[in-house]
Amino acid sequence: MFDGVCNYCNKMVNFCIKHDKKKKLHYTSLQSNTGMSLISYYNIPKSIDSIILIDESKVYYYSDAALKIARHLNPPIRFIYIFKFIPTFLRDALYKWVAKNRYKWFGKKDTCMIPSKEVKHLFLE
Repeated sequence: MFDGVCNYCNKMVNFCIKHDKKKKLHYTSLQSNTGMSLISYYNIPKSIDSIILIDESKVYYYSDAALKIARHLNPPIRFIYIFKFIPTFLRDALYKWVAKNRYKWFGKKDTCMIPSKEVKHLFLE
């Protein structure tokens, strides 16, 4: 799940779609009905307003979600997962700092992105 109005988040989703040749990942915005249902079903805290990964019924937040997503992408991007050795509190501090400033740095849209016909099947709605 991603923040559907965040320009940076939308760019990252498009990046993932491009670099996930096996099409393992599927997407929904936090603001969508599906996103809100998943948040409720998995009891995800409302304070988490950026990327969330649900993989095999396990929920990942912050840097763990980003690294786990990278692991699903094509080489050499998947090798970003090597940064898992950095303690979570350090990775998450950097992640939260970027997330906190994402609208200021990258802007935001008034509405969530609408996927093109070519990738619509990758979106949960």
